[in-house]
Amino acid sequence: MMEIMRGLMQIQLLLAGLLILAGPVVAAEKLDTPMVPIPGGSFIMGDANGHPNETPKRVTVKPFAMMKFEVTNKQFAAFVKATRYVTDVERNGEGHVWTDKWRQVRTATWKRPHGPGSTLAGKDDHPVLQTSKQDAEKFCRYYGMRLPSEAEWEFAARGTDGRRFPWGNERPKQSKFTKGNFGRMRCCALDASDGYAQTAPVGKFPEGASPFGVMDMAGNVWEWTSSAFPGRPNDISIRGGGWGNRAWCLRVSYRHWNPPYIGLDMVGFRCVRDVK
Repeated sequence: MMEIMRGLMQIQLLLAGLLILAGPVVAAEKLDTPMVPIPGGSFIMGDANGHPNETPKRVTVKPFAMMKFEVTNKQFAAFVKATRYVTDVERNGEGHVWTDKWRQVRTATWKRPHGPGSTLAGKDDHPVLQTSKQDAEKFCRYYGMRLPSEAEWEFAARGTDGRRFPWGNERPKQSKFTKGNFGRMRCCALDASDGYAQTAPVGKFPEGASPFGVMDMAGNVWEWTSSAFPGRPNDISIRGGGWGNRAWCLRVSYRHWNPPYIGLDMVGFRCVRDVK
């Protein structure tokens, strides 16, 4: 029986892969998500007062368009239904769940992002979790888009004026903060004083918009990029901080890393589209 089930899973993965590799099956407009035009330009990437890997440098990016919001559970469910896609976490049999530390949980998937007892009930408009970088790439490709590079992500988050956070230089405060969803001031634990212990609906904090009007680029969930982490060529940079992180991690220049094939309950993504 196990061999039959394994064989059926392999066939399902093959069919899903063929559907996606065939090219954009639907236009990006069918995703029903607003895209924000980013004009491109030159800016100083990094933070002289941050970690050594944030050493400032001048970077130029070409114009592109970015999803205004992070990809939601509803959008990812529609993608899975259309392609019969199976995520890396589902295939590998375990996702990473944050409690007092990262734990590998066999029952955690994008449908049960925090493990036993968690569901997506009432969370259609929350960011999808437990998706790997590889899953994110396939979602974006299906809609004729791609993941942003680190430089594109940071430019969209901060613009050209050198701000430390998408909204400016004001440091997040623990109590009733209205610009983003994050954790305790002493890393790292969930905190509900901003209204949400874990993820929040996308776009719930409009005061935290970036200079271009992109939402949730600080807190809620980390976001996959297409860039390798400096000095770790096999790991991928993630940006933006998540619901369990302290204010320091919400800086637009702050970066962390993960292997491209794992999923976590504090990491999501959004797509960008090239502009001709």
